[in-house]
Amino acid sequence: MVIQKRKSYTSLNNVYFLTATIHKWRPLLDENDNKGVIVDYLKKLSEEKLISVYGFVLMPNHFHLIWSQDKMNGKETPQGSLLKYTAHTFLKQLKLENRSFLYEVISGNKKHEIWQRDSLSIEIYSRKVAKQKLAYIHSNPVSGKWQLAKDYLDYHFSSARFYEYAQDDFGFLHNLFTVFDGE
Repeated sequence: MVIQKRKSYTSLNNVYFLTATIHKWRPLLDENDNKGVIVDYLKKLSEEKLISVYGFVLMPNHFHLIWSQDKMNGKETPQGSLLKYTAHTFLKQLKLENRSFLYEVISGNKKHEIWQRDSLSIEIYSRKVAKQKLAYIHSNPVSGKWQLAKDYLDYHFSSARFYEYAQDDFGFLHNLFTVFDGE
C-alpha cells in the first residue's frame, strides 16, 4: 500500500483553512496548558501583524485554523514559526515529564516529531466555503466521538462565541466575512 502525502501550498495574504495534527494522533492537546501555548503564540503572531486569525478550534490531538499569513516571520512563514515554536515548547515539557520518548522518530534530521508532516491547507475562496469551514470547526468539539462540551458555544478553545456573540475571548480574532464583502 502506497501512502500518499498531502501537499499544501500557501501564499501570503490569502485565507486558508489549516489542519495540523499531533504525531500519531496522540492527545497532547488534551491539557489546557498546551492549548494555551498555541493560543498565546497565535496572539503574539497576530500582535506582530504577521497573521490574521478568523476562526479556530483546538482539539485533543489536532487543531483547525482559518487564517491568513500576512507577512513572513524573518525567513520563516508564520505557519512554520507556529509549528516550530509549539513543538519546541511541548518537547521541553515532555522531557521534564519523561514522556518525550512517545514522540521519538527514526530520522536523519531530528530525534522527535510533535506535529505530523502533512498539515493540510485549503484556500477559502468564497463566502459559501467560509461558512462551511466555520460551521465545521465550531461543531467539531461536539460531533462524533469528541463530545468535549454539551453545546459548541460552551467549548472554550474555539472561535464560536466570537461569531455568535461578538465575544473575542482571545484578543486576536477577525470577522471572516469582512474578507468577502462585495461578493
